[in-house]
Amino acid sequence: MYLHLGQSTVITTKDLIGIFDMDVTTVMKSSRDYLSKAEKNGQVVNVSYELPKSFVVCSDGNNSKKVYISQIAPSTLLKRAKSKQFTEL
Repeated sequence: MYLHLGQSTVITTKDLIGIFDMDVTTVMKSSRDYLSKAEKNGQVVNVSYELPKSFVVCSDGNNSKKVYISQIAPSTLLKRAKSKQFTEL
């Protein structure tokens, strides 16, 4: 199954680790540190130039992770991930 994150970015749901609300999680220092470290390591992919609402952490297959910054609300992404209508190709 697949999950559309915005623009032309699609991930497989089997690689999905977590969907996080940008406003809620970035209040915590540990979340800010994680995002900062991921960005320094080249693991962050910005899938939109609009105001970010969520970030999605995925397995990259080689024991590394990718962090996708999306303009789509986390509740919408969660609904898409749970709905076969939006995730099957």
